[in-house]
Amino acid sequence: MNFSTLYIIFPPNRALERAIANSIGLLSAEAAAAAAPDTQVAVADNFRYTRGNYEQHRYSARIYESLREALEAALADTGDTGETTAKISRAREPLVWAETQNNLGNILAALGQQRRDATLFERAILCFGKALEVFNQENSPLEWAATQYNLGTANQSLGRLQEATAPLKIAVDAYTNALLVWTRDNSPEDWMTTLHQLGATLHTWGKLLKGNRQFQKSVVAYKNALAALDADNYALELTATHNNRAVVLHHFGESEENAARLKEAINSYELALTVSMEQQLPIHVAVICRVNRATAQNVLAQLTNDAVLAEETADEFEVILECFPHALQPLCLKHCEEQKKKAQAQLQMNNSQVG
Repeated sequence: MNFSTLYIIFPPNRALERAIANSIGLLSAEAAAAAAPDTQVAVADNFRYTRGNYEQHRYSARIYESLREALEAALADTGDTGETTAKISRAREPLVWAETQNNLGNILAALGQQRRDATLFERAILCFGKALEVFNQENSPLEWAATQYNLGTANQSLGRLQEATAPLKIAVDAYTNALLVWTRDNSPEDWMTTLHQLGATLHTWGKLLKGNRQFQKSVVAYKNALAALDADNYALELTATHNNRAVVLHHFGESEENAARLKEAINSYELALTVSMEQQLPIHVAVICRVNRATAQNVLAQLTNDAVLAEETADEFEVILECFPHALQPLCLKHCEEQKKKAQAQLQMNNSQVG
């Protein structure tokens, strides 16, 4: 079956931010100065929080390539006969070496997302694998859990890019490993973030397999993540979790042709919209939730042959197109126009049947 086009919200990647912060000292003063984000341009960024797992806003993405080169140079070692020796040696400083591999892996994965390059994601995954040769659950549990999380996120992104299930399976296993250490009691933020990413991975996996079992697990993971979230401290994360959980319920409802799941999705979209508006998140975030909600209403109207809901949905898309064109990405704008026509066609068909 063909699932509806829906929009996922991605919280900022704190692991990537930490990797940049930990590595920026390797750059020259001039190169490090380029890390400051450009705040002089007042144009709204309608792609913010929608680009993918490797999005962060604390530093400029222009320094990724410089950081990659600096980290690879710090780890470079040609062996006994070569002239190049590592500045950071596994033999001398195994924990520092492993953390540097983690940092390099996150930078490579960010570049992989920028360039839609599977090879860069694969190189990132190799870096996390090397770090796990040093970190283990018994002796360095927190570092081991963080590396498992990084491994999961890189594989999740690779699986989404390639539309392949094998990396997604690895991602699920890695996140599950991280949750062996990160619990709600001792690491609530890491626990919540891992469950959110587990939900995202299972959703992508479910879409590829058209498998309701993965959708069910995804809904549970997102629901559990909500237990550690509040609007005051995690407004974006709470909005994203409500919205993304609704996306899963939406696709689940389409898979089963289940009106009850679609109604549950609509309620979850409404919660996301409420949080985003009350916490004054960027307006395009609220518009994303509103577009997703209206799309679910359209599917429900088609499924239940509900003329009243079809008319309400057509009106909603008209309001979105008239009032928020500045907050819509080009493809989203096209999606809204198509959905409006679809709702209008449903309404006309119902009216002709009545007449």
